[in-house]
Amino acid sequence: MSQAQGIRTISVVGASGKMGRLFVSRCRREGLACHELDAPFMPDALERALPRSDLVLLCVPAQVVGEVLAQLGPRIPRGCIVADICSVKVRPLEEMMALHPGPVVGTHPLFGPKPPEGEPLRVAVCPGRGDESCRETEELLTRLGFAPFRATAHEHDRAMAYVQGLNFVSTVAYLAAQANHDEFSRFLTPSFTRRLDAAKKLILEDADLFRLIYEANPYSLEAVRSYRSYLNVAAGGDLELLVERAKGWWKDEARKACPPPRPLDPKRQG
Repeated sequence: MSQAQGIRTISVVGASGKMGRLFVSRCRREGLACHELDAPFMPDALERALPRSDLVLLCVPAQVVGEVLAQLGPRIPRGCIVADICSVKVRPLEEMMALHPGPVVGTHPLFGPKPPEGEPLRVAVCPGRGDESCRETEELLTRLGFAPFRATAHEHDRAMAYVQGLNFVSTVAYLAAQANHDEFSRFLTPSFTRRLDAAKKLILEDADLFRLIYEANPYSLEAVRSYRSYLNVAAGGDLELLVERAKGWWKDEARKACPPPRPLDPKRQG
């Protein structure tokens, strides 16, 4: 691929998956040439798609990135960008860089296959190998209607261990602690019911996915240990400390509500 020409032809691996379909649809909407590849990979399909691709996008689970790329690697041109969309970045980037000698970029769309309307669709972009390829990947994502931002793989995984992984773990632990207490059903409040409604899809439909993401993230145990330390504070009765820490999520609103006092005018003193 001539880097000056940008990304024009894309092979989406895992094209029949939910996120794969989203990327295929957006690429076609923008008039980009888009090859759809799914396992089991047929040699003739790979030969038609990969040698002509500027970008190979792996829309597959993190646990199989290495396995899939090992099958595709011999047919991917050295100058082609290889990227993924996994929810963890450290291990997939390491595997892609080991198996592909050319440019490598890690991405993570921070939304699902049915993105919400009217909100910025942020995509974390983690450099692997090749600064120019990382920039071109960001330009492609912007063209597809997304909002890319850069982060290192370790920054990404540590943040997602708290934002995504800990949310899953704390939710299932919280509800598991009460799951067998049928006598509580008469006492459910509207706020608790809203929490149940929010957790329903997470637990009944997506639990296996989030469990695999949790296991693949090198910072998951750190997040759980941190959360446990705050539970210990609660067990010691110091809820005021926890409340003050939790208020940090709304610190900007607090500053607006209570602006700092204006400095005194020296001319008016005395």
